[in-house]
Amino acid sequence: MTNSTIATHVAHFSWVDHTMFALMLVVSTVVGVLIGVCGKQDTKVDYLLGGKKMSVIPIAVSLIFSHISSITIVAVPTEYYTYGAVYFNQYISGFITCVISYYIFLPIFFDLQLTSTYEYLQLRFNRQVRTMASILFTVHILLYLPIVVYVPALAFNQVSGVPLHLVTSVVCGVCMLYTMLGGMKAVVWTDFLQSFVTVGSSITIIILGLINVGGFNAMWDRSEKGGRLEFVDFNPDPFARNTFWTVSLGTTFFWMSGLGVSQGTIQKFIALPSLKKARLSLVVFFFGFIVLKSICFMIGMLMYTTYYNCDPITSKQVSKPDQMLPYFTMDTASRIPGLSGLFVAGTFSAALSALSSNFNCLSATTFEDFISPWIKNNSFFENKTPLMLKSIVVVTGMICILLVFAIEKTAGIIMIATSASGITSGALLGMFLLGMLFPWANEKGCLVGSVVSLGVMAWIMVGAQVYKTMGTDRFPYLPMSTEGCEEFFNITVPILPSPTPLPKGTGDDAFPIYKISFHYYCLVGTATVLVVGLAVSYFTGFTDPNSVDARLLVPFVKKYGHSREADAQDPSEKILLNLEKNIVSDVRKNSVSYIKKTSNSA
Repeated sequence: MTNSTIATHVAHFSWVDHTMFALMLVVSTVVGVLIGVCGKQDTKVDYLLGGKKMSVIPIAVSLIFSHISSITIVAVPTEYYTYGAVYFNQYISGFITCVISYYIFLPIFFDLQLTSTYEYLQLRFNRQVRTMASILFTVHILLYLPIVVYVPALAFNQVSGVPLHLVTSVVCGVCMLYTMLGGMKAVVWTDFLQSFVTVGSSITIIILGLINVGGFNAMWDRSEKGGRLEFVDFNPDPFARNTFWTVSLGTTFFWMSGLGVSQGTIQKFIALPSLKKARLSLVVFFFGFIVLKSICFMIGMLMYTTYYNCDPITSKQVSKPDQMLPYFTMDTASRIPGLSGLFVAGTFSAALSALSSNFNCLSATTFEDFISPWIKNNSFFENKTPLMLKSIVVVTGMICILLVFAIEKTAGIIMIATSASGITSGALLGMFLLGMLFPWANEKGCLVGSVVSLGVMAWIMVGAQVYKTMGTDRFPYLPMSTEGCEEFFNITVPILPSPTPLPKGTGDDAFPIYKISFHYYCLVGTATVLVVGLAVSYFTGFTDPNSVDARLLVPFVKKYGHSREADAQDPSEKILLNLEKNIVSDVRKNSVSYIKKTSNSA
């Protein structure tokens, strides 16, 4: 490796870089506007489900990039840089989650053909449980989206000098515009186009990085010597940050919540015309997941190899660890005009994918679960459905812009994103698992369990953040060196003063639950719902399993339910059910006709 790759002052955006970034925003807006103006958006099914005529590859790509988001593109390489390759075990959780979704969650939801995923909870329990789940989902989205837009805005701010809040406002405004006008079709097709920018720019950065450090072998050897390639750590300590158990087990529950029962995911699957195509899109999603996570791993190792003897975090070349990727990008690609701008545009593309998908699904949930019951059978308001759906997108976007001010005060994107999601994702997953796995559970148990889970996880997260901000270094970085900084930067890294003694109860003697790995938050929240829900159901009287529609249960407990089909809750869902039945009927007729013709020919 040559040390020339380390610059004393990292370059800033040129006019070419700004042009590339602006071009990405313009293209996204134009695509969304064209779909909104030229496409059919007259009904709720058209707006929210693309008329159930979407294709496998665009849906799969949209799923990949709405789940990967800018958090993965920017923060995961830094996770590898600072904590090593143990985080790589999320591949295991990704595989397990996809298998569970393929055989359990996806068939149930596709069979029901519900516009809102949380309507399942009304069919299984009652309206109050559905409302509670919708509230949890809304809180989850409002906590998550500001992080999604903040991450690339922070990167753009560092390399361009444009005020962070101006960037977030413009990007959210663009996303609101094309999501509002184009609905599901605009979301999917802009995600599809933006994916080429994200992947193409990332691969280019990897190639340039490998050239700079002397090739793949040089990167691997340096990373191994620096302790970054220890993939497996079987330490059972639940308080450790990244171990085989915390990452593989904890992330499995987190992904089950996001991929298995999430409104945003299921809504895209339902937009496909058949279960076979929905399952195929899930398989494509998994392989795309592997590719994107591998790209993040490579970038993280290249970052370490480049700065192995002069860490920009310790030497204060970056003010936050989450600025490492844009720092590395400008250091690596600034010699090629427009490439840095293209890469930052790629991170924003991932952010736009997540934003647009969540704007669209939150619009669906808010309308179906909070507005629709009040306007049912009112022809005037029902005719205004598309307008109300678009208005919800605008309101959500405005709230997202305002909440960025709060996110700005936090540090550690992976940790804060997982922690914030863990407050509600565990409760939501627990509610669905309670309904699908335990036909004896009743509505009181599900409702009380979700409330207790929400309270417990909020308590844990707030306590953990207080514990962290008091100065306790819970998860110290792997060893980093600053020996080469004086040579390259002509600076001497200051010796930090001894830390001030921590107040009692905020150091190693803090309450143990505050120290649990944030990867376990979703698991703890899910377990709380199941334990409390079953206990409350026992004391208030178990539900008779024979009264539960077998379609609402997982395959291995269907025998406890009955075969009576629950009615769809909304007229548009009856249309979806009839459409699904017609597709199946046509396939059977064509198959029979083909067999008869073959027999006659024989």
